[in-house]
Amino acid sequence: MLYDEAYLARTEEMVRTHLPDWGLPPDAALQLLSISENATFRATAGPQDIVVRVYRPGYHEAAEIRSELAWIAALRADDVVPTPAIIPTNDGYLLNEVAQDGAPRRLAAFAFVPGIEPQEGADLPGWFRRLGAFHARLHAHAKGWRRPEGFTRKVWDFESMLGERPLWGDFRAALGLDAAGRALLERTTRALKDRLAPLTTPDSFGLIHADLRLANLLADGDSLTLIDFDDCGFSWFLYDFASAVSFMEHSPLVPALKDAWADGYRTLAPLPADADAQLDVFVMLRRMLLTAWVASHAETPTAQSMGAPYTAGTLALAEDFLSRRG
Repeated sequence: MLYDEAYLARTEEMVRTHLPDWGLPPDAALQLLSISENATFRATAGPQDIVVRVYRPGYHEAAEIRSELAWIAALRADDVVPTPAIIPTNDGYLLNEVAQDGAPRRLAAFAFVPGIEPQEGADLPGWFRRLGAFHARLHAHAKGWRRPEGFTRKVWDFESMLGERPLWGDFRAALGLDAAGRALLERTTRALKDRLAPLTTPDSFGLIHADLRLANLLADGDSLTLIDFDDCGFSWFLYDFASAVSFMEHSPLVPALKDAWADGYRTLAPLPADADAQLDVFVMLRRMLLTAWVASHAETPTAQSMGAPYTAGTLALAEDFLSRRG
């Protein structure tokens, strides 16, 4: 188990050791904000207030992280969407590469931005309408941006999600999955593969955020800030909506969120005529991917809060998906 108490204690000690790299003292107030793929801390000392992300070992190569940071910097320079500034080290590096116990570790720092994730309820469609417009702006920028030499990010396609080279584990290892459930998910996987093949075109597939779920949105009054580009990569543009409803795919709010997101998107760019059906495919794909993620990241608080009931919900969604789209 990666993120056990001992590991987190060593990680916090490492962060404290390297806070001076960003001009903060080692005894700055340090708060663990989240554990997912990465461990994220808030460090505060007087007027200095930064968020330090400690990248999960073995997940991204240094070139991938530098590519993520390059896109964030470009989005800010081009005033595309609101996202926190990257804080360079005293030596001017955006990516801080250090050693811990003889192993390489990678850290990046961002300006702290106040806000909380939008809450489920009557106001959520309004936030999704704004998010749809933000996604349209991100996609337009990705299509027109001249990426720097050496830019590399993961490809989120069928094979890397549910196929032969899954990045987040095997959905067949889902918690509480029995033989009948496994057979149902196998059928769903085949249906998804058939639906996705004709959707993979140059106009529909490109660089996306891929993880703008509620936890990666900061609402503060009327403002909305997008954070955590850690999973940005190459995938279907409309998959961005599916990532936005992560862990709530079963909610009765999803149809209203889908309509609101599409309305917001269309204020800046057109959507395909069959966008509604495509979005359903991507939501099912995301749910399958997250079911595998929960099984392979059992040590994280998010996975622990989901457990076997999340698998049961996936099976219910799969039955409904096959009855409507299968």
